[in-house]
Amino acid sequence: MGTHMGYMGWGPDWGTGWGMLGFLHMGLWWILLILGIVVLVRWLLGERTAGSGQALAVLKLRYARGELDQDEYERRKRDIAA
Repeated sequence: MGTHMGYMGWGPDWGTGWGMLGFLHMGLWWILLILGIVVLVRWLLGERTAGSGQALAVLKLRYARGELDQDEYERRKRDIAA
């Protein structure tokens, strides 16, 4: 027994036997994790943006119905934008 054959007798001893495939697997894992975080943050921020757009649409509708005068409409529009 002059040579050591590694994991289960397959090839040289490279630790767990994953070799380069393990390195690629770990890289893919980090890429997917970072992309998942980016998608989550964009989704959460998009919810806020959609909410203010919806509020502005309701405000425009109330102004069109005559429920608000122009001064009230402008004040509330500034509040929504802030």
